Amino acid sequence: MKPKVNRAAYDKTALIVGATGIVGHSLAEHLIAQGWRTFGLARRPSVEIEGLIPITADLLDPGALRQALAAVRPTHVFFATWARHDTEAENIRVNGAMMRNLLNVLRPKKSLEHFALVTGLKHYIGPFEMYAQVPPPPTPFLETIPRLDIPNFYYTLEDEVFAAAAAEGFTWSVHRPHTLIGYSRSNVMNMGMTLGAYAAFCRETGRPFAFPGNAQQWNGLTDVTDARLLASHLEWAATSPEAKNQALHIVNGDVFRWSALWGRLAEWFGLESVPFTGQVNRLADQMKGAEATWNQIARRHGLVEPDLARLASFWHTDGDLNRPFECITDMSKSRRLGFADYQTSEQSFLDLFARMHTDRLIP
Repeated sequence: MKPKVNRAAYDKTALIVGATGIVGHSLAEHLIAQGWRTFGLARRPSVEIEGLIPITADLLDPGALRQALAAVRPTHVFFATWARHDTEAENIRVNGAMMRNLLNVLRPKKSLEHFALVTGLKHYIGPFEMYAQVPPPPTPFLETIPRLDIPNFYYTLEDEVFAAAAAEGFTWSVHRPHTLIGYSRSNVMNMGMTLGAYAAFCRETGRPFAFPGNAQQWNGLTDVTDARLLASHLEWAATSPEAKNQALHIVNGDVFRWSALWGRLAEWFGLESVPFTGQVNRLADQMKGAEATWNQIARRHGLVEPDLARLASFWHTDGDLNRPFECITDMSKSRRLGFADYQTSEQSFLDLFARMHTDRLIP
């Protein structure tokens, strides 16, 4: 997926909020390759992406945020971060404050042309605290489906952006990916890297590579979003008049069944796959107490990350692979508006595993 260079981007200044996460990392690499001047804001910003200008700031500290952004006049903001809390009321309070603080700091600069917000399919299926408790709308999900009548911090973030855009005159886009597959050293809510670490652990220890999900996910159709494709989608929406002021789905463009894909992932690692047997084998249970063994594996192979908890989030992948309902999104709207990029999901996983191996995250 080598993108074409956007020559019109050379007069654009991007501010990526959440630059160390799975979205921000891929977006930073993409925009820099396209010629954008790119700033990456985070509490602990990455210095590993060549060309990214790091900004250290906490969105909950307005004074420090204002000082950190004093010399930055972004034309485009890409908001791809959130702070997780135990209740959705807290998620709404804290994440809403983060968004308001950022918009308030940017308002006097009068430089902003476009604001892109990344959310996800919890827009349709509900937040973590009510996960799978509310019947989801029929699939494939469409951008026109009304909001659920329950609290959701995604709605709060959208409303803050919509109000600021109406007052200040900049355009906006909301991007709703499905499960993201991509590279990040600082965001463990990442199915691809979790499965890569799990497969590597199975290979090193002789443990069976057993599918950890349920029957619905094993047999049913699903889709995912390559973070590199999302990066392309974000730039396209930010620079295409047709996509302005739109909520947009972004998935790879194919669908698959885990019953077909699981064996191909196993093959990449030289493993035999263990299919779904009728009993759920959650990763959180399979990998309980695995940290010390992973530390030994990391030392033996000279890996750069000996802490398994920084590489994998078994609880999060368990949530994705044990949904009791189908999640498929319709990409027709973006296609009609002119976005034509495509990525096969199998290759998304295999490319990620190859990069993890090259960067010595897995043996």
